[in-house]
Amino acid sequence: MLQTIERSDYDRRAPSQSRLFTLLDTRRQTWMLYSQLADARPFKSSSELDSLVHRFCQTLIDYTASAHFQLYHRLAEGTEARANLMAVAETIYPVIARSTDVILAFNDAFGEHDQLDGEALDAALSYLGETLVQRIELEDRILEAARHDRRSDTQA
Repeated sequence: MLQTIERSDYDRRAPSQSRLFTLLDTRRQTWMLYSQLADARPFKSSSELDSLVHRFCQTLIDYTASAHFQLYHRLAEGTEARANLMAVAETIYPVIARSTDVILAFNDAFGEHDQLDGEALDAALSYLGETLVQRIELEDRILEAARHDRRSDTQA
């Protein structure tokens, strides 16, 4: 009986785990490309830089979409059933939503341009980096609250 319950619990949570891995993978890819882009300073217009910025912007948007669909959509829609998670999310989600605006503005400014302004890119990338650090810290708080709720569920 215990094995059946554990297996049932595992099966029920498998899609959630898969979504979490997708989110963490896109986040890792974003940071990897961010680091490559930051290491390319000082920015001088070139086809290589244009390509790197374009790839970074695509990955950044993929990460943002993944975070929304893998983590935030139930919080934003108010369909998340775990009270502790909702309490954490209520204070955090508005800041995450503002970080999404910063991400979209960066993409709009640099994602589809062939001739990049190196100084503007440098300033925007620094601001974006600070925004991403804050966003990831907040995401981790949400993920920790979700893990805490799961532990509470399994111990009950």
